[in-house]
Amino acid sequence: MSGSFYIYNARIVNEGEIFPGDIVIRNGIIQKVIRTSEFGGAMPAQKGFLSLDARGKYLIPGVIDDQVHFREPGLTHKGDIFTESRAAVAGGLTSFMDMPNTNPQTLTQELLEEKYRLGAEKSMANYSFYMGASNDNLDEILKTDPQNV
Repeated sequence: MSGSFYIYNARIVNEGEIFPGDIVIRNGIIQKVIRTSEFGGAMPAQKGFLSLDARGKYLIPGVIDDQVHFREPGLTHKGDIFTESRAAVAGGLTSFMDMPNTNPQTLTQELLEEKYRLGAEKSMANYSFYMGASNDNLDEILKTDPQNV
């Protein structure tokens, strides 16, 4: 989700503590966490930001699941990237890393790129995909960019 938000009056849960504060999010990225002296303080005007009053609510970090099995392509009767990422987001997940056990298994760069295309089209969360390994695809594995996978 992109956009600019100013979330104020939150009970921020972070690094082992709960404290009153505000969060500035610009273009979908947290820019600043502001500690305030009390819950329910006044919100300064933030031009160009959607302001959200979180009075009485907790703001907690999202969860990253590094081993999901969304089964797309080929096994979508069990779940697909859209339905599974939607369920994950509803449960507080912000990011996932999908395993290569699909049909066909993700054993080539072409199949890996197809999963990234599906993720861009369907995912409700941040995503990454694992490259599968077999006895026969060492050349494909060596082509894998570790910055992307």
